[in-house]
Amino acid sequence: MLHGEVCCLITKKTLYLHANRQKMTFIIVILLVLGYLLIATGHLTGVNKSAIAMFIGTVGWVVYVCWGTDFVMDLHPEEYAVFLDGRQATSQTVKEFIHSEIFLYYVGRAAAIVMFLLATMSIVELLQGNGCFDFIRDWVRTRNSRQFIWTLTLCTFIISANLDNLTTATMMLVVMHGIVLSRRQRMLIGSAIVIAANVGGCFTVIGDPIGLILWGDGAITASRFSAYLMLPALVAWAIPTALISRMLPDRLDVEWGAPYRGDDTRLNTWQRYLMLFVGIGGLWFIPTFHNITGLSPFLGALCVLSVLWVVNEAVNRKLMQADQMTARRMPQALQFGSLQQMLFVMGIMLAMGVMTETGVLGDISSWLTATFRSSWLLGLGAAVLSAVVDTFTVAVTNISFHQVGTEGDFAMNGIYWSIMAYCTAVGGCLLTVGSTSGLALMKMEHIRLGWYLKTIAPKVLAGMLTGMVILWMENHFF
Repeated sequence: MLHGEVCCLITKKTLYLHANRQKMTFIIVILLVLGYLLIATGHLTGVNKSAIAMFIGTVGWVVYVCWGTDFVMDLHPEEYAVFLDGRQATSQTVKEFIHSEIFLYYVGRAAAIVMFLLATMSIVELLQGNGCFDFIRDWVRTRNSRQFIWTLTLCTFIISANLDNLTTATMMLVVMHGIVLSRRQRMLIGSAIVIAANVGGCFTVIGDPIGLILWGDGAITASRFSAYLMLPALVAWAIPTALISRMLPDRLDVEWGAPYRGDDTRLNTWQRYLMLFVGIGGLWFIPTFHNITGLSPFLGALCVLSVLWVVNEAVNRKLMQADQMTARRMPQALQFGSLQQMLFVMGIMLAMGVMTETGVLGDISSWLTATFRSSWLLGLGAAVLSAVVDTFTVAVTNISFHQVGTEGDFAMNGIYWSIMAYCTAVGGCLLTVGSTSGLALMKMEHIRLGWYLKTIAPKVLAGMLTGMVILWMENHFF
C-alpha cells in the first residue's frame, strides 16, 4: 500500500514538472516568435535587429533559469545526479548546474563564431585600409557596363568566399558607389554585388557564419562542402548577374578618382601584395589548421590577424614614427558598426540554445520530417523565410532542428546541411530585407522594396532554382 502511494506521488510530481515545463516552453517560444517578427519588420519599425536578438537571447535564458528545476529534472535528471555527487539538491545547485553544464556550452559555440567574425572583419579592414584591394579599381576601369559588372561581381564572389561576406559586400558597394554616377545604374550593379557576396560566401566554411557553424558541429567537412556547393553557387551568381547586365546601358556614367583613406598609406605594390598574401593565404590555411590541431577555427583566424597586424606595423613603421596613423591603428571592424552584427549573431545563437534545451526543437524536427518528408521542400521554405526574416536567423533555426546523425540526409556531409546553407544564402537575396548586406544597399541607394521585388527578385529566383537542380543532380549522380 505504501509503495503504491509513493509511486502515485512520484507520478504526480513528474506530471506536474512536465506540465510546468510545457508552460515555460510556450513562453520561451512566444518570445522567440515575437522576436523574429520584430527582426523581419525592422526596416519598417526602425528597431535594431541586434538589440532584438540580444533581448530574446538573454531573456530566454532568464526564463529558463527561473524555472530551471522543472527543465533540469525533466530533461537532465541523470547528468544532474552526477553533478550533485551526493550533495543535497537546492535551487542554488540547479543554477550552478545550468550555468556550468548547459549555458556555457552555448556561450562557447556563439563566442567561437563571433570571434571568427571579429578576426575576418579586422583582416578585411587592415587590407582595405592599406590599399591591398586597389587592384579591383584597376581591373574594373572601363565604361563598358557588362565588363564592369562581371569583373566587379566576380571579385566580390571570390573575396566573399575567403572573407566575411557582409564586410566584403559593404566594401565593394563603397567602391562601386564612388565610381558610378547614375543612381539607377548603382541600384542594378549594387544588387548584383549583394547577390555575389551572399552566394559567394555560402560555399566555403570560412565565407559565411552558417558554414562555420556546420563545420564546427561536425555536420560537414570543408572540402566536400565546397565541392558540392561551388557549381550551384556559381550558377546562382551568374544567372541573375547576366540578366541584370542586360538592363544596363552599353556605356556607364563613371568617374575615376583616387580612393581616399586619409592619406595615411604609402605602401609599395609588393608590400600590398605581401599583406594580401598573409591575410588571404592565412585564411586558406585555417581548414588545415583545424584538421591538424582539432582546435576551433577562430583560433586560426586570430593567429592570422595577429601576424597580419605585425606585418602592417612593420611596413608602415615610418608613418607610425611620424604619428600619421593614429586614427587608423585600430581596424574599423572593432568599432561600433560591425559590433552590431556580432551581437546579433551572439543573441540568435543564445536564443536557439535555450530553445534546444526546452526540448521543443526536437518536437518541431519530428513534425517537419513527418509532414514534408523532403529536405528539398524544407530548403525552399527556408529560402522564402530568409527573404523576409533574416538569412542567419532562419539558417541557424533550421540547423538547430536536427542533430548530426549516422545516415540519411542528416548524416555528416548529408545533403540537408548543404541545402540549408545554399537556400538560406540565396533566399536572403530575394528581398533586400533578407540580409544585412541587402539592407546596407537599401539604405545606401534608397532602394524601395517594391522595385527590388519586381526587378531583381525574379532573376535571383531563376538562379536559385537552377542551382538547386544542379545540387540535386550532384547528390544523386556523384
